[in-house]
Parts: sequence; structure tokens; C-alpha cells
Amino acid sequence: MDIIKEMLSYPFIVRALTGGLLISLCASLLGVSLVLKRYSMIGDGLSHVSFGALSVAVAFGWAPLLVSIPIVVVAAILLLRITGNGKIKSDAAIAMISAGSLAVGIIVTSLTTGMTTDVSSYMFGSILAMSREDVVLSAILSVIVLGMFVVCYNKVFAVTFDESFAKATGVDVSAYNTIIAVLTAVTIVLGMRMMGAMLISSLIIFPALTSMRVFKSFSGVILSSGCISVICFFIGLVLSYVYSIPAGASVVVVNIAMFFLFCLVRKIGNR
Repeated sequence: MDIIKEMLSYPFIVRALTGGLLISLCASLLGVSLVLKRYSMIGDGLSHVSFGALSVAVAFGWAPLLVSIPIVVVAAILLLRITGNGKIKSDAAIAMISAGSLAVGIIVTSLTTGMTTDVSSYMFGSILAMSREDVVLSAILSVIVLGMFVVCYNKVFAVTFDESFAKATGVDVSAYNTIIAVLTAVTIVLGMRMMGAMLISSLIIFPALTSMRVFKSFSGVILSSGCISVICFFIGLVLSYVYSIPAGASVVVVNIAMFFLFCLVRKIGNR
């Protein structure tokens, strides 16, 4: 408790904790649908798109969020359209856009500002990078994501598991897929401040996969995923503060440990 009180005495850690918890919650909820629809790597692809956009914004002195959010949203919608027409597999489309965006970001960085502190924080994450505006945007995003899962739970469930059935019942599948993609894009852009482009996709993938080791119902996986993500982020941030290690990497390691713990629980339960 003394360590936690000491942490909370620093405003930048309070911002990091508040914003990180909100982003972790959003990423975990959206991650359940993405993992079940086999779009789990979309987070990795969009994070690279975001890095490319942020690199360009930093190089030209533009507002990073104002530049990156629209670009990443367009990329997310484009990925859905490409994979939806069946001509290109989803993993190939993600790899293509991911590699291209990362290459653009690296080239722009090398030709202009070089690897500055701002660019490095977007690549690897930084506990100091979370601003008050990021926290406000994270709060707004979390309200929207939670609202979607509470108000439109049945429709999200139908779209996640059986798009044909959802269409037959009158659900606008394309609209819901687009909403999930847009919310995922915004979550990734905001989360990159803390986690970095290399690790942000872990917030989407790990909590859902961990929950699925034990829980079988959609509602159970959603609730468990949200709780696991929040707990892992909090523990990871505390470990980052105590041992002076990068926050993003610390959070990922805690998520990995939680995954193996749930695997052990499942194994014991099966016996």
C-alpha cells in the first residue's frame, strides 16, 4: 500500500494509470469479438499504421492524434473491405498494410527528425507520454465501448458468431463490423502512448485468450476479459514503477503469466 500511495503522488503516474486502465478495458472487450472472428492480428496491423501516421505527424510538426486517428480509422475500414470481398485473406491484407505503413514511418523518421524521444515513445511506449487530453479521450472511448456492449449485446453476439444469421434477423452486419473496427483503431492510437506500437496488440489478444481457457459463454468471456485486462495493467504498472522497467513490457509479461495461470486452472478443472 505504501508503494501505491507513493505512485499516486505523481500526477504523470495517475494519468498513466487512469488512461491505461480505460484503454485496457476497451481493448479487452473489443478483443473478444476480434479474436472470435479471427481478426486478432488487426491490432498489430493497425498499430503499425498508427506508427507510420504518427511519425509523419511528428516530422512535420502536426498534432499526432489529429493526424493518426483518421488515418488508422480509414485503414481499419479498408482492411474490412479487403477481407470482406474474399480476394485477399485477412492475414495477408493485415501483413501487407502493416509492413507498408511501418516502412513509411521508418523512412520518414530517418529522413527528417531521426529517432527522437517522441518517436521512440510511440514505438516502445512511455509512462510519461499519457497527457490529460489522452485521459479524457480514453474516458469518452470507454463510455462508447461499454455502451455498445450493454445496449447492443445481442447484436454484437450475433455478428461475432454468425454473420449470416445476424443478416437474416435484420442486423446491419456491415455497420457493426465498421463500428468495432473504428473503435479498435481509436483504442490502438490512444494505447500506443503507453504500450508502444510493438506491444499494443497484446491488450487486445491476451485477455480474450486467457478468459477462453476457463469460461465458455460469451458473456463470461467478456466479463472475465475486462477484469483480467484491468488487473494485469495495474500489476504491470506497479512492477514497472518498483523495478524501473518499461510499462508496456511489464504489462505484457503479467498478461502472459495470467494466461498460463488460467491454463493451469483449466487443467486442474478438467481433472
